[in-house]
Amino acid sequence: MKHLLPLLPRPSRYAGNEWGAVRRDPATVSAHIALAFPDLYEVGMSYLGQRILYSLVNAEPTWLAERVFAPCPETARILAANDAPLCTLESDTPLARLNAVAFHLTHEMAAPSILWMLDLARIPRRTAERGEEHPLVLVGGGCTGAAEYLAPFADAMVLGDGEAVLPEIMRRLERFRAESAPRAQKLRALAEISGVYVPSLYADDGSGRMRPLPGSGAPEVVRRAVLADLDAAPCPDRLVLPWSQAVHDRLALEIARGCTRGCRFCHAGMAYRPARERTPANLLSCLEKSLDDAGYEEVSFLSLSTGDYSALEGLFAGSFDACAAEQVAFSLPSLRVGSLSPAIMDRMARIRRTGITIAPEAGSQRLRDVINKGVDEEGLLAHVSALFARGWSQVKLYFMCGLPTETKDDLQAIFELCRKVANAAPRGAKRLQVTAAVAPFVPKPHTPFQWERQISLDECRERIDFLRDLFRTDKRLKLKWHDPRTSFVEGLISRSGREAAPLVEALVERGQVLPAWDEYFDFEAFMAAVGEAGIDPEVSLRARDPEEPLPWDHLDVGVSRRFLLAERGRALSGKITEDCRYGACRMCGACDVEAGGFAPEGVRPRTVLARRDQAAPEAAAAASPEASPDASPGAPAESVAGDRPQTSRGPQRPPEIREDLTRREGHFRVWFAKTGPAAWLSTLELQRTLERALRRAAIKPSFSKGFHPMPQISFGRALPVGVESVAEWFDVFTREPYALDEVAGRLAPQMPEGLTLSRVQELSMGRRQPQAVAEDFVLTLGGDEERAAKVRQALEAFAASASFPFTRETRHGVRELDARAFVAAVEFASPREARLRFDWRQGYVSPLAIVRAVLPALSPLEFHLTKTAQHFEESAP
Repeated sequence: MKHLLPLLPRPSRYAGNEWGAVRRDPATVSAHIALAFPDLYEVGMSYLGQRILYSLVNAEPTWLAERVFAPCPETARILAANDAPLCTLESDTPLARLNAVAFHLTHEMAAPSILWMLDLARIPRRTAERGEEHPLVLVGGGCTGAAEYLAPFADAMVLGDGEAVLPEIMRRLERFRAESAPRAQKLRALAEISGVYVPSLYADDGSGRMRPLPGSGAPEVVRRAVLADLDAAPCPDRLVLPWSQAVHDRLALEIARGCTRGCRFCHAGMAYRPARERTPANLLSCLEKSLDDAGYEEVSFLSLSTGDYSALEGLFAGSFDACAAEQVAFSLPSLRVGSLSPAIMDRMARIRRTGITIAPEAGSQRLRDVINKGVDEEGLLAHVSALFARGWSQVKLYFMCGLPTETKDDLQAIFELCRKVANAAPRGAKRLQVTAAVAPFVPKPHTPFQWERQISLDECRERIDFLRDLFRTDKRLKLKWHDPRTSFVEGLISRSGREAAPLVEALVERGQVLPAWDEYFDFEAFMAAVGEAGIDPEVSLRARDPEEPLPWDHLDVGVSRRFLLAERGRALSGKITEDCRYGACRMCGACDVEAGGFAPEGVRPRTVLARRDQAAPEAAAAASPEASPDASPGAPAESVAGDRPQTSRGPQRPPEIREDLTRREGHFRVWFAKTGPAAWLSTLELQRTLERALRRAAIKPSFSKGFHPMPQISFGRALPVGVESVAEWFDVFTREPYALDEVAGRLAPQMPEGLTLSRVQELSMGRRQPQAVAEDFVLTLGGDEERAAKVRQALEAFAASASFPFTRETRHGVRELDARAFVAAVEFASPREARLRFDWRQGYVSPLAIVRAVLPALSPLEFHLTKTAQHFEESAP
C-alpha cells in the first residue's frame, strides 16, 4: 500500500512510522494483531482506547499490535484500481495475513465502515464464509453490549474494558498459531474468556431470546469484563504522535472511568460502572513522563464527568503548574455544573479562555428530574456568573429534544434558560454569545429509557422548528441542531437485533461507508437500503413492553434489568436518584456487593476521597492508597487522603513571577534531511512535528507576544509533499543560551524517522535571515529503458527551448508561467538521473509542479525528486 503514496490524497495519513510507533518484524513475533479503527486517521488517532491497547500489547516483546484506519473513499478507489489490499501502517502488511483484526466500535454509525474495511482487506465479511487462512475478526468498544447487527460478521466481540481481556486473547492467539488450531476450536476457546461473546454460538430460541447452541459450551449470559483498579493498568508508556493533525491532537490522560451520576438517558453512564479513579500520584507521574516523551502542547483530563473526580482541585493545581512551566495549554472537558471551585476558575482564567460548555440536557427542572440530570437552574446560573466575572464570554449549552414525557413547555424552557444565562453576563459584556445545541434523543440499550419510543423524523423537525422561531427573537442567542436524519439512522441501528445485519450490508453496497461524515452521508441511499433489507422503521423505533425480550438481553454490561426498570419507574414519577458514591447503594448490579451484585469479585467504586470537597485544598490534594499504611490493594480507596504528591516538573503553587517567554538568548539554523515517511508531511505537519521534537529535547524556544503566543520558528521554502530533501533547515530563537553541540546532541535523538539532523549553525540575533535564491534537485526515473529514454529526450528538448509556458491554478485564479525561466540548468548524471537547478530570483514555484508540467505523461509512480542543495546570494552560481 505504501508504494501508492504518491497517488493518495493526504498521504501522511498512510505513511506510518510516526514518533512512538512500534516496529517489529512480523515474522519474529508469536501473535500479530491489527487494531482497526473504522474512521479516518485524524479521528482514530484521537481515540484514547486504541492508544491504551496499542501500548498494552506491544509491551510484550513477542507480540505485535499494528494500526489501521479507514481510508477516505478516494483512497479506496485508488487501492482498488491498483489491486492493492488494505495494510497496516507500521509494516505495510495486508490485514488478511494477520492472526486477528480487532475493530473499535465506538458508535453505531461505524458498523458499515467495519464491513467496508474487511472488503478492502479481502477478508470475507461473514464469519461463516471465512476459512482457516483468514484472521479472526474481533469487535470491541462501548457499543458491543448491543451490537447484534454485527453478529454475522464478528467472530467474537469483547464486552467491557479491553485491558482486562486483550492480554488473554493474545495468549490464545499464540497458542492457536503454535498448534495450528482449526477455526471452530478457536471460537470455542475465545468463548471461554470472561467478557468475550462469540455470536455464532448463539441463536434465537423462537421466543426472541438468544440462547447458546446445544453443546457449544457458551455461557447463557456473557458478562462484561471490568478492570477493577485503574492504577493497576499502566498509562501508555510511549505515545504515537500523529503525522497529520488529529481531531483532538493533545495529551489525553484518563483520570477516571465510569460514572454513577445516573443520567437515565446515558448509555456510557450505565455501561461503564462502577466509577473508578486513578490516584493523583499515578496521574502526575503519567503526565510528567508523557510530556517528556511526546512533546505535546496541550493536556486534557478525560472521563465521563471530569468534574466529579474527587481530588480534582489538588490534581489540577499540581498539573496546571507543571504545564504552565512548559508553556503547555490545559483543558478540562466534561465539567459538570458546580464542579469548578473558585481556585480552579482563577487558574483557568490565566490561560486561554475558550468557550464554556454546559450540558443541562433539558430546559425545565421537571424534565431534568425525569432524566436524573442533577442540575438545578440556580446552580447553573451561579456557575456561569462566576465564569463571566472571570472574563469568559461564550457559553454553549447542550440539550436534547424528544425526551420521554417532553412537552412544548419543556421546549419553551430551553429558550428561557438560555435567556437567563445571557442575562447573567455583566452589563456591556463584549462578544457575548450563548449557543444552544440541540440533539434528538435516541433511547439507547442498557438504559432505563431502552423501552421508550424514539420520536419520528417529522416530530423532531417540528420541535426544532418551534425552537428556531423562539431563538429568532433574541439576537444574543444562537441555535444549532444535530441533523435529525442522522439520529434516525443511529436509532434504527442501535435498537435493532440481528435482523439489521442485512441493512448494514446494504449500506456498504450503496456506498454508505463513512455515514458519520456529513459529506459522505446520503439519506436517500440509506432509506433505499432500509427498504432493501426489509426493515420497518416504525417497528424498530417503537416503544417496547418491559416483558418483551430485547435483542441484547443475553449481554450483561453490569446494570441489572431490575435496576433499569426501577429507574424507569422513578423517571416517570419525576423522582431523582442520588449518586451512589455519596449516597445509598441502589443495587444496580455493577459492583461486588452482598445483595444483588452481578460483578466479578473485587469490583466496586474506587474514589480517591470519601467526599468530594474542593473547598479545602488540603483535603483535595490526595495521595494514592499506597501512601497510607491503612490501605490495602483490595480495599476501596475512598477512605484514603494525604499530602499532595510532589512532581519534579514545577512548583506546587502558581509561580508569582512567570518566565519571560519572549526572551531571546540564542538563534540557530538547524539543517536536516526529510526523507522516507517524513517526505509525505505537509509544511504545517512538519512544523508541528519539529516543535514537538524541540520540546522533547528540552530546547526552549522563544515565544511571540500576544494572546496566543507561538514559538519563534521559521522555515525555508515549502517543500512539496512527496519530495525528499537532504538540505532542509529551520531557524529557531531560544530563550536560553545553548552551545552548538548541545543543540545537536539534544535534538538529534528526538527527530522521528525520516527527519535526520545534519548540522547546526549559530545565527546573528537579527530577525530576518535570507532565503535560498537557487536549489538543486535530482530527478530519478523509473520504468523500462525505453520509457526512461523518452523522458530524457523530453528534458533535453525542454533545456534547449527558450521558453516553456504552462498554467497553474492558484487561490487567486489561473496563472500562466514560463517553466524555462525557473530552471537554470539541466544535466544528466546517468540515463535515469537528471540534475536540475532551479532559480528563484524571479519568484518561487513548486519544483514538483514544474516537473509535472514538463513531463505530463509521467506517472507519479515513475519518478522521484530529491533536493540536494540550497544556494544563498553569496554562494549562488
